[in-house]
Amino acid sequence: MSQKILIVDDEPNIVILMEQALETLEDEGVELLTARNGEDALETIKTEKPNLVFLDVMMPKMSGLEVCQIVKHDLKMDEIYIIMLTAKGQEFDKQKGIDVGADLYLTKPFRPKEVLEKSMQVLGF
Repeated sequence: MSQKILIVDDEPNIVILMEQALETLEDEGVELLTARNGEDALETIKTEKPNLVFLDVMMPKMSGLEVCQIVKHDLKMDEIYIIMLTAKGQEFDKQKGIDVGADLYLTKPFRPKEVLEKSMQVLGF
């Protein structure tokens, strides 16, 4: 079964950057999915069940923290690895992300190499 990565961000440039960072995984059969807001992200997570989600914290309609809370606590989809992406690096935010069940926290601007390495680790490459 092919593995899937969902990239959730309302900034088109970030989505493009993420896709470029992860395109080598497409050669390995990994499917890259995208969503522009929290509501779309939640729908995609429910229907596609991605292995890994890069989730922006600040988004329209529903924040990344809300999405993570629902996925991890309400839907009990613990097998989905969620990496929160945020422009804020304060410890307070990190704690909020961990409280809602995020597996990891990356601060923007992130290094594409770091994104790829983390993805490979999570997916078992």
